[in-house]
Amino acid sequence: MNKKTVVLVVVAFIAFSFLSMAQYVDRSSFKAGVHAGLPIGDASDFSSFSLGLDLAYHWGVSELFDAGLATGFINAFGETGSVTVGEITVEGEFEDFQIVPLAAAIRLYPTYDFKLGADVGYAVGINEGNEGGFYLRPSVGYNISGNTELNVSYINVSNDGNFSMVALGVLFLF
Repeated sequence: MNKKTVVLVVVAFIAFSFLSMAQYVDRSSFKAGVHAGLPIGDASDFSSFSLGLDLAYHWGVSELFDAGLATGFINAFGETGSVTVGEITVEGEFEDFQIVPLAAAIRLYPTYDFKLGADVGYAVGINEGNEGGFYLRPSVGYNISGNTELNVSYINVSNDGNFSMVALGVLFLF
């Protein structure tokens, strides 16, 4: 190949690269929000309500797909009461269940307003006696406005047992 052909190929490659970047829309965003949840299954024996803070950063991988990192804080408020398992009844005050999730996040966008996703990782137990466990949080979200999302999610932390809840949350994009 002669020098003119090499220069022409390099210039064409650079021009094509700039044109491709001009058409790319960066959807990367920081998200922060709150959620309220209702413990379900065995967790409802120990708690009847939870509140949480959600923080995430997502990178727009394609027009239909985001990947990112998620964390936050979840507090399921302990109750005073009794739990019966078989013939054994335990009465007392149950402590709050507190975790900090550390997770990878994915989101799929079938439409602009509607999204499906999941956070998968590890939930670090904060309070004494809470070892944390595997963290799974599938979610469905709807854009209320360009920077506000309403979502419903199922949160499960599993180790020797499961702690599950259903949550309704709002996220703000920055």
